[in-house]
Amino acid sequence: MSGKYDHLFVTNFKECASDMVYEGDVAGQRLPPNLSEPLAAMRAADVAQASTYITTSWVSQIDHEVEWVREHEHIYDEVLMFVGNDPTKQNDLGGEVYMTIEGEKHVFTTTTSVFIPAGTKHCPLGFHKVERPFLFFAVALSGTGNYMP
Repeated sequence: MSGKYDHLFVTNFKECASDMVYEGDVAGQRLPPNLSEPLAAMRAADVAQASTYITTSWVSQIDHEVEWVREHEHIYDEVLMFVGNDPTKQNDLGGEVYMTIEGEKHVFTTTTSVFIPAGTKHCPLGFHKVERPFLFFAVALSGTGNYMP
């Protein structure tokens, strides 16, 4: 029996790297060896009413620095989240991430979220090291549920 709200659930997230065609020079780059393929957690392609686009990836161990995303910008606001996986130390990310916003470099080792206003140049983004896997989420507040320029 189907429920009235079944269409609002996304299960078995689908691979979504091909959606990310608007990342400019970062599009089509090979993923670093410590990243899983991105999966779509929410997008208009799966839930027609969705006005946000959410993707997630696992970030695994690596003992040397690796760059993931080059500098770019969007016409919409974006939120990036880096979430540790230890329930006894929820704010311990398990790695050291670096990210630049408008030329200002930030380094963090804790569970972190970053709000990036529309039109703000951001990245490079990468990892100095990762000792324990953690989750990454990108939330595109595009208003359309699509990943856009």
